[in-house]
Amino acid sequence: MLKGIHLTLMMGPTLPVVAPKEVLDSLVSVTVTTTAGQASGFQMSFTVGKNSLINKTLLPVGFFDPEIRVILIATIKGMPNVLMDGIITQQSITTSNEPGHSTLNITGEDVSLAMDLEHQRMCWPAMTADVRVRTILLKYIRYGLIPAVIPPIFSSVSAPNKKIEVQTATDLAYIKDLARQAGYIFYIEAGPLPGANLAYWGPEVRIGIPQPALTVNTDAATNVESLNFTFNGLSRTQLTITITEPNTKIGIDIPVPDIGLLRPPLALRPARTLRKEPLGDTSKLDSVQALMLGLSGAAEASDAISGTGQLDVLRYGGLLKARRLVSVRGAGLAYDGLYFVKSVTHNIKRGEYKQDFTLGRDGLISNIPRVI
Repeated sequence: MLKGIHLTLMMGPTLPVVAPKEVLDSLVSVTVTTTAGQASGFQMSFTVGKNSLINKTLLPVGFFDPEIRVILIATIKGMPNVLMDGIITQQSITTSNEPGHSTLNITGEDVSLAMDLEHQRMCWPAMTADVRVRTILLKYIRYGLIPAVIPPIFSSVSAPNKKIEVQTATDLAYIKDLARQAGYIFYIEAGPLPGANLAYWGPEVRIGIPQPALTVNTDAATNVESLNFTFNGLSRTQLTITITEPNTKIGIDIPVPDIGLLRPPLALRPARTLRKEPLGDTSKLDSVQALMLGLSGAAEASDAISGTGQLDVLRYGGLLKARRLVSVRGAGLAYDGLYFVKSVTHNIKRGEYKQDFTLGRDGLISNIPRVI
């Protein structure tokens, strides 16, 4: 690896251990992708020789089989960063007649995959959504899940003799559906320590201390290799929810309120909403449930400004992390300011560590006086 950067690979059925030196020596490249709203994924490529340890021993005994757990740690300037805690889903081999050119490719997803493998049918009498989520997460303690569950803004519990909530889906699908109903999100983030994973169920957080600024067009201070912005006028959507008036049974269309209720705006001049459409059939929901569902849908279609770019980790001075804020400077009055990091892809090769990233914001012009 690069000077000042060390990559650690751990593998095993449930409790991974450091991979043999021969395995790490044959590692050609690693790609780890973290995206808001989606499961994180990884891919590793190894060179495979005819008489190598991988070909003769590890592959036959199942060292790279699906369901094997993988932990990837990048230590930068002495600080460990858990990039991925995941599960192998697929292996493929590309053979070559040239010695040393055959490759083994390993693909996988984060440990939330374990929650999506078995369909469940479960009754949840007299339990709020957050209590149900905490109870389900206890089943996966072997993956080191640390629950971070935020109670919904509005919640209600039906008496068991009137209504019992029933789960008829995988645990992951059910938890995500509960999050959508509450206007929340759910994801699992590797770390902060190897073998531990933060399981977050709550509102999307767009506040906090920004990461080090992405600087462009500033001579020696420039720390990104590329950064491009797009203003898509059709990306923002004004959603309406239909509520049935109980006495007249007439449907009433109500615009979903500004999503600033759950996350503050990042731009001084939010983009105009050109597209309007109904959220869907909410006639069977009460007003609070319909409102929460509407807030969740509005949040997914709120960013009119998107930015894409690439940086070198050593030049940037650390790792850019997804699902957090970052500031941009040097892009001009319209595009400088705070952004939400929607996705980050780690591309690691021998002698190279780069990150591709995607940013999002609701409009133009920074709403902070200065980018530090």
